[in-house]
Amino acid sequence: MASATVAEADSVTPAKQLFGAAKLPTAGAPEPHGFYAKGCLEGGQALSIDGPNWQVMRLSRNRNWGHPAIINVLERLSRDGVKDGWPGLLIGDLSQPRGGPMLNGHSSHQIGLDADVWLTPMPNRRLSAKEREDLPFTSMLEPKKFLTINEANWSPAHARIIMRAASYPEVQRIFVNPAIKKKLCETWQGNRDLLGKVRPIYGHDAHFHIRVSCPAGSADCKEQAATPTGDDCGKGLAWWFTKEPWAKPKKDPNAPPPKPPKPVTLADLPKACSAVISAPTTR
Repeated sequence: MASATVAEADSVTPAKQLFGAAKLPTAGAPEPHGFYAKGCLEGGQALSIDGPNWQVMRLSRNRNWGHPAIINVLERLSRDGVKDGWPGLLIGDLSQPRGGPMLNGHSSHQIGLDADVWLTPMPNRRLSAKEREDLPFTSMLEPKKFLTINEANWSPAHARIIMRAASYPEVQRIFVNPAIKKKLCETWQGNRDLLGKVRPIYGHDAHFHIRVSCPAGSADCKEQAATPTGDDCGKGLAWWFTKEPWAKPKKDPNAPPPKPPKPVTLADLPKACSAVISAPTTR
């Protein structure tokens, strides 16, 4: 993409269209630019779609790209999980080849330091490409009960794989459904301080989301605030079980219709992202 075209795209074309269209990463050393929900990835590396103890799902999305820091964590977790009674990982989205905003599905995953791991253990065979597209998610929640764990789907191995990931120093936080956090708070007998890394959030009832810290020397990577000390199983978690987080905002019948949100463009992202989207590919 010529520099004039990039300059025009800075303020016109939605960034998700530019980054969603990039099929391959840039050349050069891996480098995250910006924040997890506002940035891009230089020199992205692909997680192999098959490993000894993992399989990548939803291959058509082309989102198995990331910084080596997240790829290393996933490979390590796949090995350690076997020791914990977890036969292997089904891995969902990491990032797009050049990171950046996605066409659908996520607001984060933009700098190659996030990954989703299904709460479905890997089967003892290789799934076909069609199965990887069509296999349904398995929720850990009771379908007709508010934030209640489905005990038929949940097992101690689920707790062990989540908390194993939380034990890695480079893991900055893990996102799970509030009911899963509550279940861990009630049952986890290991290092309770690690529970502070496990953050309750909307959704995340069929997968957990791993986020690693900015790698050392990545000056253009913006770190997230530290997680609380201790298990954080008190008031903050209890709030999720009130009506407040789930209440729909009240509408003023006399208010004019809201304007549609302005799409994020390259101009809204770190300056380096214009160079990332216009750079040649690795092949």
